[in-house]
Amino acid sequence: MAKNLVIVESPAKAKTIEKFLGKSFKVASSFGHIADLPSNELGVDVDGDFKPKYIIPSDKKKLVRELKALAKNADMVWLASDEDREGEAIAWHLSEALDLKEAQTKRIVFHEITKTAILKAIENPRQIDYNLVNAQQARRVLDRLVGYQLSPVLWKK
Repeated sequence: MAKNLVIVESPAKAKTIEKFLGKSFKVASSFGHIADLPSNELGVDVDGDFKPKYIIPSDKKKLVRELKALAKNADMVWLASDEDREGEAIAWHLSEALDLKEAQTKRIVFHEITKTAILKAIENPRQIDYNLVNAQQARRVLDRLVGYQLSPVLWKK
């Protein structure tokens, strides 16, 4: 079993990156977001602090179980989603859903899929940027509040 697990968003990226890193690395894909607000309710606590209620959709549960098993057997998990607020939220959701320990989790980013860029990213890990996570959550909550309240009105028109 590989000592390192790298999780990227795209399965195509995963195959390419795994070739660069060697046998001590397993590269897997989250296939984008693994958690979202529920589709059948508002999913935001408007009476409290507007905290979002994230769920793992049924079509992602098997994937999350598989990633969790891979993470459990790895010494280090490298979260390598994109370097934007969506990517940062994906890294955070992975960290939460897979029950990753901070000491065994690193966040890496790269801007090109080359061996040099990937190795440089691994040499320069960081923690999850919660400012970006919070920015994504604020955007998602606003989208939901406006969309959930406005969509029925628009459908009637």
